[in-house]
Amino acid sequence: MNTAPSKTTDLSKKDTPAADPEKSTADAAVTEDPTATATPSGATDEAAVPEEDRDEAAVPAEATDQAEDDDLEPDDLEPDPFTEARHGVGAGATAVVSAALGIVALTGAWSGRVAAERETLMGQIQTAGGSSAAQQISEIYGDAWHTTALVNGVFAVLALLVGAFVLARPAFGTPATRPQPAWIRAVALAGVALGTLGVLISAGMYFDLFLSLPVAGTPAG
Repeated sequence: MNTAPSKTTDLSKKDTPAADPEKSTADAAVTEDPTATATPSGATDEAAVPEEDRDEAAVPAEATDQAEDDDLEPDDLEPDPFTEARHGVGAGATAVVSAALGIVALTGAWSGRVAAERETLMGQIQTAGGSSAAQQISEIYGDAWHTTALVNGVFAVLALLVGAFVLARPAFGTPATRPQPAWIRAVALAGVALGTLGVLISAGMYFDLFLSLPVAGTPAG
């Protein structure tokens, strides 16, 4: 009696991935790109970052701060108080000298008085042997008057020249880094004005434009 098997094996049936989980996982790993490399989760893809950003990221923060400090201009830095105090000292002193010379030209100097007294003494010596009244007036009084006007005129011219030099100095030579302070220009202008006025007054005194020399009267008879 022949006995038929209760279950036959189908050799043409293949295993599906669901039937063999380990085999399906291995096949999926093989099908991936073999040239791909594993990238850590915290790393940044360099291909996605622009070249300029990579360069900035590669420079340390200290180096960037140092480069910014080197690029600063001297004017951007805080000025030195000692440098600011010394700025314009020479021009300011010269302007003050100009104004002082102008005042001396208007009020008179001791050198002018000494020169006038000398001329008076010389006139007295020259007229001691006997001379006319007009000659005595000219030698004793007129020469002393003209000498005083001449000395004052010299001081006035000096005041005018020094003040003009201070005002014109920024236009010549090496240009200054800062403009001339306003007070220096004001004092220099005062010196120029006083010097000009002194020159006019001295010229009027020397040429007897304001006051003429006294004239001796003719003796009666």
